[in-house]
Amino acid sequence: MDSREDSSRPVGRGSRLEIEWLGCVAFDDARILQEETVRLRRAGECGDRLLLLEHPPVVTLGRGSHAENVLLTPSELEARGIDCFEVARGGDVTYHAPGQLVGYLVVDLEARSRPDVGRFLRGIEGTLIAALSDLGVLARRIPGRTGVFAGRAATPGPDRKIASIGIGLRGWVSWHGFALNVGIDLAGFGCIVPCGLADVQMTSIEVERRRNGGVLDSDLEHRVRSQVAESFRRWLGEDPA
Repeated sequence: MDSREDSSRPVGRGSRLEIEWLGCVAFDDARILQEETVRLRRAGECGDRLLLLEHPPVVTLGRGSHAENVLLTPSELEARGIDCFEVARGGDVTYHAPGQLVGYLVVDLEARSRPDVGRFLRGIEGTLIAALSDLGVLARRIPGRTGVFAGRAATPGPDRKIASIGIGLRGWVSWHGFALNVGIDLAGFGCIVPCGLADVQMTSIEVERRRNGGVLDSDLEHRVRSQVAESFRRWLGEDPA
């Protein structure tokens, strides 16, 4: 856990969604916490939850991953202090490290109107796009590519990916979620082909704000957490329809 903040203090709470900041949590510890939260949600013993946290350096491989998209051997990853896990979410390979806001959504889709995985994914994208807009970063979807991309469609150069998304389902209860690059050292993505997209460049809120001539906040990570929490509260905080 990160000692900078009280890990038990919720960032925010709507009538149906509890949002909690956990600090920096080892990936396997977060997996165990998610599994227990999913069990409780399926049993009706807790409400929907959004767990916000960071991970130490780790590569994760989703159900659709390809081994060739990890560019370092296991021993090379270990030498760099990077863990590696196969995970029960959609998508290919991704990278987590401090400076990236990870959000794990444990949500009962069946308790909400029209349980639809595609609609849920688009909802996560739209919520992150709204949060980024409030933070002064223009972002968008790209048809056929899950995730959030910075800039306008007509911008020259490769697409710049700022957030990756991958979820899993147990029954109609979701787990896993999104990874939003805030001030992460983007060089870390050099150990993988992010999301299996060789033609995509990874970016971050910090990089995009510099690109647009913006002034960086002295506590950007805290502001991003608060804005993301508020955006998810607006989307999922109300009672289900």
